[in-house]
Amino acid sequence: MDCTRIQTTPYHSKNWKYDVFVSFRGETRNNFTDHLFDALRRHGILSFRDDTKLEKGGPISAGLLQAIEESQVLIVVFSMDYASSTWCLQELAQIADCIQIPGHRVLPVFYNVSPSEVRKQSGNYEKAFMEHEERFKDDAEMMEQVRRWRAALTQVANLSGWDVKDKSQSAEIENIVKVVTSILSPKQSSSLSNDIVGMHSPVQELEKLLVLDSDDDVRVVGICGMGGIGKSTLATILYEKISHQYDASCFVDDVSRIYEGYGPLGVQKQLLCQAFMEENFPTCNLSLANNLIQTRLRHRKVLIVLDNVDQGIQLEKLAIKPEWLGRGSRMIIVSRDEHILREYGVDDVYKVKLLNDENALQLFCRKAFKCNHVAKDYENLTNSVLTYANGLPLAIRVLGSFLFGRDVSEWSSALVRLKENPTKDIMDVLRISFDGLENMEKEIFLDIACFFHNEFVGYVKDILNIRGFYADIGIRILIDKSLITCNHWGWIVMHDLLQELGRSIVRGKSPKEPGKWSRLWDQKDLRYVQQENKDLHNLTHMELCHSKNLVKIPNLSQAPNLEHLDLEGCVKLVHLDASTGSLEKLHFLNLKNCKSLVSIPNSIFGLNSLYDLNLSGCKRLFKYQLLEKSRQSEQLNAGQIVERHMTSSIRKTLTRPLQFLSSRRCANSVGLLVPSVSRFPALVSLAISFCNLIQIPDAIGLLRCLEDLNIGGNNFVTLPHCIKELPKLTWLNLEHCKHLKWMPSTLLPIRGGSNGGIFVYNCPNLSDTEGCGVTVISWMIRMIQVPTSIPFFLCIL
Repeated sequence: MDCTRIQTTPYHSKNWKYDVFVSFRGETRNNFTDHLFDALRRHGILSFRDDTKLEKGGPISAGLLQAIEESQVLIVVFSMDYASSTWCLQELAQIADCIQIPGHRVLPVFYNVSPSEVRKQSGNYEKAFMEHEERFKDDAEMMEQVRRWRAALTQVANLSGWDVKDKSQSAEIENIVKVVTSILSPKQSSSLSNDIVGMHSPVQELEKLLVLDSDDDVRVVGICGMGGIGKSTLATILYEKISHQYDASCFVDDVSRIYEGYGPLGVQKQLLCQAFMEENFPTCNLSLANNLIQTRLRHRKVLIVLDNVDQGIQLEKLAIKPEWLGRGSRMIIVSRDEHILREYGVDDVYKVKLLNDENALQLFCRKAFKCNHVAKDYENLTNSVLTYANGLPLAIRVLGSFLFGRDVSEWSSALVRLKENPTKDIMDVLRISFDGLENMEKEIFLDIACFFHNEFVGYVKDILNIRGFYADIGIRILIDKSLITCNHWGWIVMHDLLQELGRSIVRGKSPKEPGKWSRLWDQKDLRYVQQENKDLHNLTHMELCHSKNLVKIPNLSQAPNLEHLDLEGCVKLVHLDASTGSLEKLHFLNLKNCKSLVSIPNSIFGLNSLYDLNLSGCKRLFKYQLLEKSRQSEQLNAGQIVERHMTSSIRKTLTRPLQFLSSRRCANSVGLLVPSVSRFPALVSLAISFCNLIQIPDAIGLLRCLEDLNIGGNNFVTLPHCIKELPKLTWLNLEHCKHLKWMPSTLLPIRGGSNGGIFVYNCPNLSDTEGCGVTVISWMIRMIQVPTSIPFFLCIL
């Protein structure tokens, strides 16, 4: 691979061994300086101290000089006798030399001595230098050192620092620690490693939600998103950037893991240890820990980050209440589950977004090529990898690292393998959310992964409800847990890798044996099952929509538990296998736009379990219509009509006596779809749009469970009055009925519901506008009168 190395400019010129070096005279050791060291330690600042850090027997002067060079912040505590020590003055000279070195900061503190006395070497400092000059008057080299010490005193004393004479030592020490913490706090550019990109904007947005410029109240903000999207990374970057602004701060990694292993007390101990810089915080029970949090933090401005909270009870047991924190405090909770955050009462939630194309490419190049651009000959392969990862940082990072240093053929082989065996490191992270679901939500997740990605949410809910899955709450849970989203158009969207996770779970331990799967969604798998004549007792879903070369489906008698059969758009399918009629658990049958379909088995009409039947666009199924003129139809009985005019399998159904069917009512073959209440007792949704029907039979009024009726795109002139006899009808679709002239003014939705609608669009011959208006208003009134919820009514004219 030929590419340019990434050039980065580190914020600091070197890696510091110590955070702080303090130069001081022994007179302050057991008072001010000792308190300063203790405060620095409590704030997690590593300080060099000459009586604890030098190895015994080593050259002290050399060790001290090296410690000065290896410390980022250099504090000089000037006291009355500081200048009398040649050792202190040698340290000072070395410190003065560091002022001009990038990264070093020198901070003077004037303890019981005025800055001018140090600066001008007057008073005790004048006396000390007179003694030095007298002592070294015969040593030219040392006299040069004395002049250097004088210059260093003037130079350092002129820097901005603290005059603590006659002031509260504790308050001044606190101010010193704040400044030191601010200096040591890594700038955003330094905390970002080369493989982290696209964080600048999210950090800014999160800062706005936290309202960092206000100390008037306590704010709690949640961060949520799917696994591997960068929630913890974002929280870490922000914590490093702002933690120095707080009196105390703590970042609790992986609350879920700590809680599981050590209970809530384990999390509380870690919080207290970080907040108060104690290695072991003395607390042995929850009550004491709660009391410590409440009493020790209530007057302090604190920053708390709780990462990876996956159960609401974790926050409840931790008992970290915003009202127990001091004004200006901020709390950040990271979770995949938005409901946990809302339940806790966060002020706002930041939802982490996937990387855009530019940032995804940048991250991948840095991991896969260790440079800023795609290496030659890898352009198409890179596009394939990024399409697979779909903006998920975890996937981009893992795949980039895996592919680094490999040649083109190895890349191609790896991409082929990914489709059959997704990377374990990625799937293990994503599966955490799935494993935390209840069984019913797991089933909904798998259904969406296999069949309903990019499908309209209302359509998906209808099918899931038919399956008995309580779709409204189930889909809400999946959205809260960042497993799916619902876009502004009302379509369910699942990330490609989550979809792959779901399908890999369905494949389970038999990835090469689709006959053992609970769901089939690929035509090649169906062909395999058909050829092998496999036992399909596990199969509950079969999704083969838009399989344009599918001519027939296999015998499904070996799949007695099949509930969902979707064959929409199988334009070459001519016959539905007779075994379909024996599927006693079949809830959903979609044959929409199966344009070549001419027969379906008679036994379909005896399925008590069928809730949803879609025959829209199956024109050939209804091709041989019965006589249009009622006068002619009156001369024939049902059997004669069928014998003379029906060639599809529907005509066979009519050869049996039908209780409700009379020759006068048999205007076309759709009457066969509603043979009797007892034979279609559970049908909730019926779609027979665009089937060239010239009349809707009165028998449709006997479908007592029907809620959704789509008869749009047909050629009838008026609606039968029997539609008003449907007690549960809430949706009626009449779109594109270009011959429709009249609507019964008494047409009402007998059953109220939380939503519903009547669609009357592109009906140019509708002349009875007054009757239509009355009908529409009647529907609206009926919907508005529903007391249980806010109604949603949709009417398109």
